[in-house]
Amino acid sequence: MASTDKPDRESIKSEEAPAAHPRRSNYSSVHVALRFLLFAASVTAVVVMVTAKQTEIVPVPGLPISVPLEAKFSDSPAFIYFISALSVAGLYGILTTLAAISIVLKPAYATRFLLHFALLDVLMLGIVASATGAAGGVAYVGLKGNSHVRWGKVCNVYDKFCQHVGSSIAVALFASVLLVLLTMLSVFSIYRKIPK
Repeated sequence: MASTDKPDRESIKSEEAPAAHPRRSNYSSVHVALRFLLFAASVTAVVVMVTAKQTEIVPVPGLPISVPLEAKFSDSPAFIYFISALSVAGLYGILTTLAAISIVLKPAYATRFLLHFALLDVLMLGIVASATGAAGGVAYVGLKGNSHVRWGKVCNVYDKFCQHVGSSIAVALFASVLLVLLTMLSVFSIYRKIPK
């Protein structure tokens, strides 16, 4: 004989089951944190590159005079592309941070957003990585020169400028790594939602 005053074990388990989703919450908070770091790294890389400017007195070859010459990021198309790509990545970072926060608050559309995140993260990774590579190539030639085509190094003259450029490229490389992690996290989160 069963008593009506005592609930059975199965009804207690069914009432408690929907309350616990700690793993989803952990992945969502990691998503938000990584996306905010992407925004911060992109903006930092842009600010450091834009402030890369130095003027030095340089002797004119063949003449006994020296003239002031300025080095700035806008002198190189690769650096301009770098600024453009990282600006887009910063905008993408803040927009997806806000979207990830909305997913944490209302997880009904989480799977659809994760799919879009994964696809857009791969696209953004390609853009940021190509811009970082282009700027890194120009920076390397500025640091070491190229004796085969007689390009002299300029970082021995414009040392502060080269330090800014190098720091900006390092931060952009960190942003690329964040995008790789975000892509992996999105794909893994989608994989976990596949019914078994």
